[in-house]
Amino acid sequence: MREAVLRIAEEIVLAARTAPKARGYDNLETRVLKDGEIDRLSEKMAEIGKRENNATFLRDSESILKATAVVLLGARKHYLGLRYCGFCGYKDCAACEKAGGICVYVPGDLGIAIGSAVSVAIDHRVDNRVMYSIGLAAVEAGLLGPEAKIAFGIPLSATAKNTFFDRK
Repeated sequence: MREAVLRIAEEIVLAARTAPKARGYDNLETRVLKDGEIDRLSEKMAEIGKRENNATFLRDSESILKATAVVLLGARKHYLGLRYCGFCGYKDCAACEKAGGICVYVPGDLGIAIGSAVSVAIDHRVDNRVMYSIGLAAVEAGLLGPEAKIAFGIPLSATAKNTFFDRK
């Protein structure tokens, strides 16, 4: 089972990579964690949970220890150079970049990539769940490189019950 889940994790990354992106710009960062890497991520999540007094991070730090793999999907900041948009709350991309904002298309593209990714997991009947807590810990730990500013994590397992939903 373990090898099958790891193979599917790579297919999940492929689906995220080939998902449509605004203006075709690929700012996606990906990584598949396994074994001790998951343990270290769990420790980081628990650290955040304690530091921020956040039960979600503490619960999720325990939950991911049951994963065979964790897929990390993140995005780097990027500006499309649109002269008129304003969806980000600024007049245009130049104003957003000057203010250090995040172009609205970055999380939009990431969301589309996540949707493509989990559809592969579902097609293979691999237990999964999209978790912001994993992504935030991965960004804080630099697991997707220094440029990744937004991320989510998808733990994967193949058990009788989805341990990422059937939890305390």
